[in-house]
Amino acid sequence: MQRVRTNKKIRPESGSLRALLLAGAAVGLVLTSQAGAQQAGGLRGGLSSDSADSTLLSDNGLPSPTYVPASPGAVPDETSAPSPNGFEEEPAATGSATSTTSARRQATAETDDTTTGTTPVPTVDSEENLPLDPGAERAQPIEGLNRPQEDNPFEAVGVRWGTFILRPTLETGITATSNADSSVNGSSAVLSETTLRLNAASDWSSHRASVNAFGTFTNTLSGQEVDRFAGGVDAELELELGTEYRAIGTFTYSAEPESAASPVVVPDTVEEPINQTVGGTLGLERDVGKATFGLTGGILNNTYGDADLEGGGVLSQKDRDSTLYTLSLRGGYEMSPTLTPFVETEIGRNQYDQKVDSAGYERSADLYAFRAGLEFDMSEKLSGEVAAGWVSEDFDDARLDTLSTPTFEANVLWSPLRGTNVRLSGSTELEGTTTPGESGSVLYSTSMAIERQMRVNLTGDATLGYGYRNYAESDGYDVIWNASASLTWWLNRYAGLVGRVSYEDVSSNLPDRDSDTSSIFLGLKLQR
Repeated sequence: MQRVRTNKKIRPESGSLRALLLAGAAVGLVLTSQAGAQQAGGLRGGLSSDSADSTLLSDNGLPSPTYVPASPGAVPDETSAPSPNGFEEEPAATGSATSTTSARRQATAETDDTTTGTTPVPTVDSEENLPLDPGAERAQPIEGLNRPQEDNPFEAVGVRWGTFILRPTLETGITATSNADSSVNGSSAVLSETTLRLNAASDWSSHRASVNAFGTFTNTLSGQEVDRFAGGVDAELELELGTEYRAIGTFTYSAEPESAASPVVVPDTVEEPINQTVGGTLGLERDVGKATFGLTGGILNNTYGDADLEGGGVLSQKDRDSTLYTLSLRGGYEMSPTLTPFVETEIGRNQYDQKVDSAGYERSADLYAFRAGLEFDMSEKLSGEVAAGWVSEDFDDARLDTLSTPTFEANVLWSPLRGTNVRLSGSTELEGTTTPGESGSVLYSTSMAIERQMRVNLTGDATLGYGYRNYAESDGYDVIWNASASLTWWLNRYAGLVGRVSYEDVSSNLPDRDSDTSSIFLGLKLQR
């Protein structure tokens, strides 16, 4: 019997099936182990797209290309950051499942401060609310501004009137004096004295104008009866006519009682007569390089009031009234910006209202003068001019000798220290007379005035003056001294207390000429 042999292919099929089942079981075991590991340790984030692409979408065992973003920092650094999918590579055949789980938990607890590629976008408000231009900011109030400190916080601020700045001042108080009317026979009295002053200055760009006026009212409170007024005004106008010419005009007026220092004394009068002076000048100046030329014409009228006599009656003084006309030519050369020497010549006519006076003399006269001097301007430190020369007055009446004398004139303002001003002045004046046979007299006078700001609210000034009068055709003379000092304590910018003392002495070798006057004033000064 033929044996039936088993087909040899049956064994291979059975072996192949067994191998396939064994491989499936191993795969299932592996998947089960991975799922258990995930459940035990937990998932640490989502699966990275790069890992999924390289693991699941690989073809023929080759990894797919890795995506590299254009922005730096979008993908963590492989050397410093953990894997994006949250899994770590386990060392081959090392450690246990417990140690692996602990390591994974420790890595999970660490903070991920990886820089991303996202750039923060500014808010809309930050783009719209931009800083303002400093010039468009709200202005601070005046009280809050850091204003510079004033040099003189108690100086009058003035009142604007059109194109002028007005500075009015009122001073009122009580004066105790030893000579109420400043005469030879005056006596003591207590007086009420009020002075009103007004200063006006233009606020123009090219031209200049100024006005100074005052008025003083004096009345007796006790003692010798006095009721008098003294006042005056000085004005100046300067016009720039192109680059080379200047026109300058002045005006002056004064009215005041004659004092004991007058060259003519009327005895036995009830009160001193009033002397009025009015006049002005008009001049034209031209600059030619460093040379300066000027032509000035002037007029000055003197009027003397009638004198009331104690015994009754009135004494007329019309034979003293006169008008002086002058014309002067001046030339100077600027040696430096601060020094300008000059020469000046003057001619004039002193015309009396009455051709023949009460004594039968024709006192009208021709006037001639010549002077040379120096003008200086060193800003606020030193300014002014000094001059010396000769003056002569030739009378119409041949019986009167010509009155001639050397002259000296000065007007200097010096500021040796800040807040201190010193003014020096000097003049030579020809004076008329009504004494028969005499030509008149010459008065030489000089004075020095000092103004000092001792404190911010305390100012003081002092004046010292000296005069010498020489009578022509005689050996007569007068020596005149005067001095004064005052203090002003400012309570505020508009009001202050004023105290002043003054003294005047007249000594002469002629009869009925000596006198002296001492006065003390205390009052209130108001300014604006």
